[in-house]
Amino acid sequence: MTENPLLEKSLLPYQLPRWADIKPEHIMPAVEQVMARQRAAWEKIATDPNPPTVKNTVEAIEHAGEEFDRVLSVAFTLFSSLGTDELNDIEAQIGPKLSEHENAYSLDKRIYQRIQALDVSDADVETQYWVEKELKTFRSSGIELSDDDADRLRAIDAELSGLQIEYVKRATRAMSDAAYITDDPDQLAGLDDDKLAGLRTDDGSYRIELANFSNQPIQTEIRVPQTRRDILAASLSRGFGEHAESDTRELVLKIAKLRAERAALLGYESHAQVVAAREMAGDSDAVLNLLTSVAHKAVAAVDRDYENLVELAEKDPDADGIEAGDWTFYEEQLRAQQGVEEAKIMPYLELTNVVENGIFFAANRLYGISFEPRPDLAGYVPSMKTWEVKDEDGTTLGLFQADFFRRPGKKGGAWMHSVITGCEIDRTKPVILNNCNFPEPADGELCLLTWDNVETVFHEFGHALHGLLTQTRYRSSAGTNVPRDFVEFPSQLNEMWAYHPEVLANYARHYKTGEIMPSELVEALSASKTFGQAFATTEFTKAALVDQAWHLLGVDEIPSDVAAFEESALEKFGVSCPLVPPRYRSTYFTHTFGGGYDAGYYSYMWAEVLVADIEQWFREKTNGGFTREAGMELREKLLSRGSSRPPMESFKDIRGREPRPEALLERRGLAE
Repeated sequence: MTENPLLEKSLLPYQLPRWADIKPEHIMPAVEQVMARQRAAWEKIATDPNPPTVKNTVEAIEHAGEEFDRVLSVAFTLFSSLGTDELNDIEAQIGPKLSEHENAYSLDKRIYQRIQALDVSDADVETQYWVEKELKTFRSSGIELSDDDADRLRAIDAELSGLQIEYVKRATRAMSDAAYITDDPDQLAGLDDDKLAGLRTDDGSYRIELANFSNQPIQTEIRVPQTRRDILAASLSRGFGEHAESDTRELVLKIAKLRAERAALLGYESHAQVVAAREMAGDSDAVLNLLTSVAHKAVAAVDRDYENLVELAEKDPDADGIEAGDWTFYEEQLRAQQGVEEAKIMPYLELTNVVENGIFFAANRLYGISFEPRPDLAGYVPSMKTWEVKDEDGTTLGLFQADFFRRPGKKGGAWMHSVITGCEIDRTKPVILNNCNFPEPADGELCLLTWDNVETVFHEFGHALHGLLTQTRYRSSAGTNVPRDFVEFPSQLNEMWAYHPEVLANYARHYKTGEIMPSELVEALSASKTFGQAFATTEFTKAALVDQAWHLLGVDEIPSDVAAFEESALEKFGVSCPLVPPRYRSTYFTHTFGGGYDAGYYSYMWAEVLVADIEQWFREKTNGGFTREAGMELREKLLSRGSSRPPMESFKDIRGREPRPEALLERRGLAE
């Protein structure tokens, strides 16, 4: 291979990858080469005969990671966003190599001792905190293990990497394998003609592929009770063996056991303790206390809401009682009675308007930034869009790209990628990518969003802002490189602007007439913010508690039956509540068994405690805080700081105190 675009810094603006030039065959050679170069740089640092300084140790470590991070971020963008069989195979090959590579650093006692010996008493706050974090990471990664135990840790991490990649591959396949199929259109009564036509396949049957969570959005529209229940049953059965190639049960058990063994090697009682110790939570007991206290209030509210749904079902000639598959159908009817009906609001929620006149408008008002289309800068698929981001003084901040549409092989859900991390030491500006999974409209048609989709757009753009507004010296301190239970704070906070009257009036316009959303719909949306929170909170906390349950186990406590373990764990925590299944079951819970949020799914709720408190801070200000003054204070004290200091310090810099946990229950309408 004479030329590899992954190994050359792109000459496009902001080092935007030359997406069209990057082929699958480029990835493995590039990854192997940048790993070798970084290993050589680490060896040079470890054997430096000079006393350790910030320049020859801290800065040298950061410089050693620039090329590696740049290449890997591009590779993993393609793995998750395109997900072809060829890319999946490459990802599976890279996983164990990457684990071994990371351990080569985190288990190198020579580098650890150099960092320990650093005198940073006169250094800036960010450098001091960098050293504190790095030493903590070394210790939690097993630097003090014996050589034999360190070798075992390396083997565990390599095996886990491969298992997690295989799990995600199977869970992604399961969304298609477990699709609901019927030859009878009457079973889909309630769907309009266009949607029904979209589900029709070449053989004349109707096929509903599954989203990555348990309850499926289409259940809210289908009038036939048995169909709704069958769709949910298909969703809940994913990974449990009906389709051999998407069966994930054995993977769940192996991953849980290896994580438990890893925790024991590191001297912890459980993997949940390992994770909590490095996050804001600090201790898994604090996590369980938050989850169970909120879950019990939510389950009690489910019992109250059930009575309202029964009244609706009694008036429905098609009804046959209320089972789990019926909940969202009747809840949507109840929502419609309050004036929030998806069919009525979707014509006012066209994707381009939501982006350009919603999230961009709010960001400009709050943070002074603007977005200029750059159609000359392409993505890896034609439907992607690119904008150049500028500050209020006209200086450039970076690039924002968006890949909004679903495609075969693309990972489920929505996420943000930092393709190029902006930081002072690399002299780079950020290139940030948002991914969603909205159905792509036919040529000439527009993409109309549900309200949940709108919140997703605002949520993911909150992550993007965290990356775009970063102002740190070190790459490892920039943007979203913060504790996992803090990373969801900016994203969840940004959702509040979707509801702000001035923002809503700017983007919620009829896609045909341009008419502003009628006041009665706006008022209904505002009133709906706490609607359905009993259900939403219960399904979330049940999933988060399942995640904790698996990772509180010791090596000798791993069960043999995944389904039975889930059931007993939820019973133990007092949240069995059969009418509301967990948002994810163990067999398709990619957040936790695919890595990244293992024993950490709770972090969304932990971050929401912070969000609820800052929302109150905004509301105490003029115009509900929708002002440049309030936005700039948040930008300067928190969004730009990354992990250049402890995140709680950034929070307290704004609020003047630590957060009030009660604010979360108030925000969700569950406070007594």
